[in-house]
Amino acid sequence: MKVSLNRAMAVTALALALFAAIRSQTQTQTQTQTQRTQLIQNEEVKVWRSLVLPNSPLAMHRHEHGRVIIPLQGGTMNIVDQSGAKEAHVWEAGKAYWLPANPPNTMHADVNAGGKPIEVVVVELQKDK
Repeated sequence: MKVSLNRAMAVTALALALFAAIRSQTQTQTQTQTQRTQLIQNEEVKVWRSLVLPNSPLAMHRHEHGRVIIPLQGGTMNIVDQSGAKEAHVWEAGKAYWLPANPPNTMHADVNAGGKPIEVVVVELQKDK
């Protein structure tokens, strides 16, 4: 079942509103490790901020639901599955990108392919199926 346009627009608007607040906060912080910070979680949506430093990938994980990625600091992120296959995503700061739920029985790691940190806000729908 596809997500309704109004619902998707509302989630994207929420994410973009968070973008400005988080952007101003993160510009003043020095980040020293890859991390994921939960911002909101309820029965409708999960929102978190991920910072992925070069040569410091996020641990293997999966996404049961589709999600919107909003880069605060862009770059090239390699999505590397457990077999070693990788898919490169070039993300520009301030734009929004849709990623669907992961296929069943798969896991992946997010690997920053560049020389600067990549920071994103992720908005994951909890009822997209």
